[in-house]
Amino acid sequence: MKISRTVSITSSRSRSNRVAKGIITLLWVAAQGFMVSVPALANNERNTLSYSQLIEKLEGNSDDIERVEVDPAQQVARVWLKGQDKNKPPQEVNLFEANPELIAKLRDSGVDYEIRKTADNSALVGLMANLFIFMLLLGGLLLILRRSANAPGGPGQAMNFGKSRARFQMEAKTGVTFDDVAGIEEAKEELQEVVTFLKKPEKFTAVGARIPKGVLLIGPPGTGKTLLAKAIAGEAGVPFFSISGSEFVEMFVGVGASRVRDLFKKAKENAPCIVFIDEIDAVGRQRGAGIGGGNDEREQTLNQLLTEMDGFEGNTGVIIIAATNRPDVLDSALLRPGRFDRQVTVDPPSYKGRLQILEVHARNKKLDTEVSLEGIARRTPGFAGADLANLLNEAAILTARRRKDEIGMQEIDDAIDRITIGLSLTPLLDSKKKRLIAYHEVGHALLMTLLKNSDPLNKVTIIPRSGGVGGFAQQAFNEEMIDSGLYTKAWMMDRITMSLGGRAAEDVVFGPSEITAGASGDIKAVAELAREMVTRYGMSDLGLVAFEGAGSEVFLGRSLMPRSEYSEEVATQIDNQVREIAKHCYSEAVHLIREHRPLVDRLVDLLLDQETIEGDQFRQLVAEYTGEPVQAYTKETVPTTT
Repeated sequence: MKISRTVSITSSRSRSNRVAKGIITLLWVAAQGFMVSVPALANNERNTLSYSQLIEKLEGNSDDIERVEVDPAQQVARVWLKGQDKNKPPQEVNLFEANPELIAKLRDSGVDYEIRKTADNSALVGLMANLFIFMLLLGGLLLILRRSANAPGGPGQAMNFGKSRARFQMEAKTGVTFDDVAGIEEAKEELQEVVTFLKKPEKFTAVGARIPKGVLLIGPPGTGKTLLAKAIAGEAGVPFFSISGSEFVEMFVGVGASRVRDLFKKAKENAPCIVFIDEIDAVGRQRGAGIGGGNDEREQTLNQLLTEMDGFEGNTGVIIIAATNRPDVLDSALLRPGRFDRQVTVDPPSYKGRLQILEVHARNKKLDTEVSLEGIARRTPGFAGADLANLLNEAAILTARRRKDEIGMQEIDDAIDRITIGLSLTPLLDSKKKRLIAYHEVGHALLMTLLKNSDPLNKVTIIPRSGGVGGFAQQAFNEEMIDSGLYTKAWMMDRITMSLGGRAAEDVVFGPSEITAGASGDIKAVAELAREMVTRYGMSDLGLVAFEGAGSEVFLGRSLMPRSEYSEEVATQIDNQVREIAKHCYSEAVHLIREHRPLVDRLVDLLLDQETIEGDQFRQLVAEYTGEPVQAYTKETVPTTT
């Protein structure tokens, strides 16, 4: 029999509680308004007479008064006038607590009067009103408790702060298996071993192997860590707990540790089982923060988690699978063997991996026969699995918007540009701004084509994009170089020169006083690359010395003030070397633009007319002008935006 349970408070229950509370509040206000309004209505219906008018009648026209009845209990005097209709009630006069003047006037005037005390029911009425309100509140409370009892989780769930909120399934049916996970074969193979260990433990125990206690999935966002966990849940066939790291931490002291204990208690009762903790960095950050001491709720939760994973009491048969994209912030005690025995890195997929991912996501897409998944895979280096899924989805949306039946290459190209650069906007009208943007982008594109060590041009366009992009020149980077990270000095120098091509074109064509701020992003990239060449790669006159390490984010538990690794004199020399590299490359860019000025004007006129020039057409025009062949776009290169 398949059983499915959950311990989380559902949103429907919260909505019903809010509705019940709203009804109670509304009834309370209505009851209070009713109690206040009833006396007012009664007073309006009475035939009243003021106290001063009664005194005047007793002093002057006392003969008009037939009889007066004084009721000290209700502080009212009832006056019957002579000739008054017997069916008409007497006039009432509101009295003070002590009325000696009135009694004296009645006695002197000779009017027949009587002092009669009636029963005082005000206390009883007030008691009944309060009892009614109390019963109303009690009924509302019973209604809330009844709804809580019928809600998932049973009665009293609202008070169970220390209970685990992990989603538990006896046999998880996520709809995802290992066949749906592509592009990360190494990680999938290691996790398949975990599933096999749970299904057939004798295969491993026969040779003395023990089940790993924990597996940590590490990788950038979108690479498929959570998808792997879903596949494990679908393949394992054992009880599966899933929870986010942030669900352990609460503002109440001790709640997080209590939830950890409750989670592992339930897991041990259902062993062998799998516990998946997503975004474990929310609770597993390094202890000993430098601000506010270390005895905080998050650290106590982490201490309890460490104890449960590998303490005096074992957790045989419970496998912890956690995912994070920030392994550098995790506590070292959490990463040691015995807690997380395996650390599986889930990297962005290579070309073959991207092709497999595209084949998975293209199963339910109607693709035109001209669409080549191999070509798409080559054009998307650095794309993670989530990016590729979004790419095909954006292409499908564009296809539906254009009222086509199948996804074509045009939709694929537009989707790639939309994801990497931005949404296409309305082309600019002919103006000085449009011509200036054209010269700027042609400056980049021409240097991409002329420089021997630069990656070739894919296309150049002046169609604006969202985010303030007026135009762009797109390169085709070599994927092998990107994956290996082995960038040569010549490639870096040509990249800096190419990045400064836009500013050089503005300077040569329009003059130094007409240059714009459009090259701000290029200048920033140049400064960063040149500084890395000097401080990290040893590609300057300062020698083979690494002055800086890879940058890391500052967070609690590490130094908030980065320590300088060199003196002020060396810092000045580094700044001079960075400036010299930028100056040299800018001089080279200006020289090439001036040397090919007629070609630049011709390319700008063509770009203003077509608004987009493909790489092959651009290289053909350059080859016709220079008389020399230029590097072409090959299948071994894939385009990426500069």
